[in-house]
Amino acid sequence: MLDRYTHPEMGKLWRDGYEYERWLEVELAVAEVMTERGEIPLEAMEDIRRSAKVNSQRVLEIEAIVRHDLIAFLQAVVEEIGESGKYLHLGLTSSDVKDTALSLVLRDSGKLLKKDLHGLRDALSQRALESKYTVMVGRTHGIHAEPLTFGLKLALWIAELDRQEERLDQAISSVSVGKISGAVGTYANVSPEVEGAVCKHLGLTSALVSNQILQRDRHAHFMTTLALIGGSLEKIATEIRNLQRTDILEVQEPFAEGQKGSSAMPHKRNPIVCEQVSGMARLLRGNALASMENIALWHERDMTHSSVERIILPDSCVLLDHMLRQMTRIISGLKIQEEQMKRNLQKTYGLTSSQRILLALVEHGCMREEAYAWVQQDAFQAWDQGKDFIEVVAKDTRIGNYLTEKDLRSLFDLGYHLQHVDDIFKRLGLE
Repeated sequence: MLDRYTHPEMGKLWRDGYEYERWLEVELAVAEVMTERGEIPLEAMEDIRRSAKVNSQRVLEIEAIVRHDLIAFLQAVVEEIGESGKYLHLGLTSSDVKDTALSLVLRDSGKLLKKDLHGLRDALSQRALESKYTVMVGRTHGIHAEPLTFGLKLALWIAELDRQEERLDQAISSVSVGKISGAVGTYANVSPEVEGAVCKHLGLTSALVSNQILQRDRHAHFMTTLALIGGSLEKIATEIRNLQRTDILEVQEPFAEGQKGSSAMPHKRNPIVCEQVSGMARLLRGNALASMENIALWHERDMTHSSVERIILPDSCVLLDHMLRQMTRIISGLKIQEEQMKRNLQKTYGLTSSQRILLALVEHGCMREEAYAWVQQDAFQAWDQGKDFIEVVAKDTRIGNYLTEKDLRSLFDLGYHLQHVDDIFKRLGLE
């Protein structure tokens, strides 16, 4: 587990020995249901309720001998209970307990990640409203295209996070499943009714069909969703890193008092947190791939998935929790350089209005191919000679046959590009 990045809330779910408490939760739920059905004496259940607890150290001592974690756990718990402990684990297989317990942890982790997503969305929404009309140049292929606003850039990220929340809801549902169906899923020694009652008590649904384990497509769904969310965070981080480049410098991630950017160059303020987020997203994708490799197991199960999951499940939940919190901090403290955005917009001498001139020419009766050629020639001349685009097109008699200088100057009004900003924000509920 990546302790350095573990937040206390997520850490409680995945701390050392976390599985023992959840295993006991499942074992007790099964025993309670069996007691209600008359399959366990009430007096024995009272003993179990009163005495059942987990001594983690004792579990480890026994496991060192028996080399089986669930057997060691059961033996340690039964030692605490005494004679009535014989009624625990009746008709169950290890994975009935372990997989159902794992579902509880994944479900709760997913809920925490959803809370984190909401925190990031709130931060993005606040900054989007602040910069709703902050004009900047849009770039395609890294080249100036047409104006937009920084608020619209943030709105795009908000919409993507909303889709990720939908995926996370589906993934949480996919792993919020239990199975109490015995060694190969036939319910030979424990009835489906017991499984249904136990799962209901735990807030899970019953798997429609299982073998010895819950099928790992569920866990892969969860893990690939985490990787997708990580991809969105990487997308945001990469854009901030690009916009923070010295040559652009339109935004800067927060730089704390006393923070240092380089051991050699005191002037450096690097987007280090965004770089970390980008790197961590790679780990999430690698873990997601490992989870997909876990889907195909031999017959009713083998153990090849188990050792992998002990690493990828806690690490991915901890990593994404950390990434979401870090990105929320970055967005909340992001320095938006409005004046630099204006300066950068003017670096191409007004070429971002080329499409408007093209469309105006067509509207006034010019053939499109001809109009495109004229505007392109003037645009290249303006760029190559460092001249204002409006001055070049105003002197082009071919264009002058269709558009007056007044017409042309109106086509350079930046407000034209902002006329539907409010509509886009309304779609996101940002008003």
